[in-house]
Amino acid sequence: MGSARLWLCGLALVAGLAGAVATFGQGPAPGTVVVLSMAGPIGPASALRLQRGLQRAQQQQAALLVLQLDTPGGLDTAMRDMIQALLASPLPVAVFVAPQGARAASAGTFLLYAAHVAAMAPATNLGAATPVEIGLPGGGADKPGPQGAASAPDAMTAKRVNDAVAYIRGLAQLRGRNADWAERAVREAASLDARAALSQGVIDFVAADLPDLLRQLDGRELRVGERRVTLATARAPVQLLEPDWRDRLLASISHPGVALALVTIGLYGLIFEFASPGFVLPGVVGGVALLLGLYGLQMLPINHAGLALVLLGLAFLVAEAFMPSFGVLGLGGIAAFAFGAALLIDSDAPGLGIPWSVIAALCLTSAAFVFGVLGLALRARRRPVVGGAATLVGARGELIEHDADDTGWARVAGTPWRVRGVAGLRPGQAVHVVGVEGLTLLVRAEQAAAPPQEEDRS
Repeated sequence: MGSARLWLCGLALVAGLAGAVATFGQGPAPGTVVVLSMAGPIGPASALRLQRGLQRAQQQQAALLVLQLDTPGGLDTAMRDMIQALLASPLPVAVFVAPQGARAASAGTFLLYAAHVAAMAPATNLGAATPVEIGLPGGGADKPGPQGAASAPDAMTAKRVNDAVAYIRGLAQLRGRNADWAERAVREAASLDARAALSQGVIDFVAADLPDLLRQLDGRELRVGERRVTLATARAPVQLLEPDWRDRLLASISHPGVALALVTIGLYGLIFEFASPGFVLPGVVGGVALLLGLYGLQMLPINHAGLALVLLGLAFLVAEAFMPSFGVLGLGGIAAFAFGAALLIDSDAPGLGIPWSVIAALCLTSAAFVFGVLGLALRARRRPVVGGAATLVGARGELIEHDADDTGWARVAGTPWRVRGVAGLRPGQAVHVVGVEGLTLLVRAEQAAAPPQEEDRS
């Protein structure tokens, strides 16, 4: 026994060391350039991924983190979280707009200005950083004046633009970049290609690809916090940080269309389980989907009026299945759901709206579910009973045993049953069932059929 325990302890120690070595080998070695690729709209999942990437690169003593960016813009709150992470980073960060054909529009322009190094690939662009109205599309557009001219922006629009101007000018002054053009990008939605951005002092480098960027960065001195850092990137190993399962999950469920679909599936799964208990699977899937959908929605700017309309529409659709109203509740529910889904996301940031194709698909699916699947489940509950004692009413049987009182035993449908109402009857006499009380059948004597009368042949 002692030898066996020793062998088990040794195996456990070897397995632990192997796991530690494997875990250590997954991270970048000291002096490595860590590359984090990010494409698509800037959202809460983007901010969390950048923060985790910076923490991991710092723990492994990486020399530089390169954020390879291609974005049409995104949420202001997520952008500011990312900028705060960049400004507080203890290691230098380069934002590289790549590959060719990529862009750093709107929020991406702010990220470029916040980075220690700003670089772009040829045939890329940045700019168009004017903050958009939060609410209904077109709600912040200038309205024409009495003679067709656009009126002055309202106070809220002016406050929003001035705040963005002050923010990007502060970043430009911190990094020594062109602050005047940054203001134009916010006030006039100005844009630049890579060569023009380099000539106007907006970015630091134009690089064909990542190796070209690292060659140009080699030997450059950067100010990171209160210290000076000299980069040695020409021959530095490169480590690509792939998104893990958490990043993929957050990116998926924080997409407005996916979050709305999960909430819809979750509610219908729970309703199906409550309407027809015992299936279990719809309840489990519905509960998980609902929680994931709500978690995704809480990461997004939600219009509460839109959310109320979505819930009201789902309630009307379910009510149509339980209380048929000849389609009135169903049509009202589809309309409320569609309008609520259109208003659900309280932002006009690019890529964060719910496409009308998704809204139409969810409306049609909801209608099919309510009028189809849920209706079948409710009709199944209303079907007549096809088994048990209740089905024996009207059946014939034979009295087996007579007790002292009005009860006894009779064989009905081949099975002995406790019966009542057999006073004055004899064993072997035919009876028929007239009712059921619990597990006791109420019976009466079977009336003998009258003999057929002979025809008069005279």
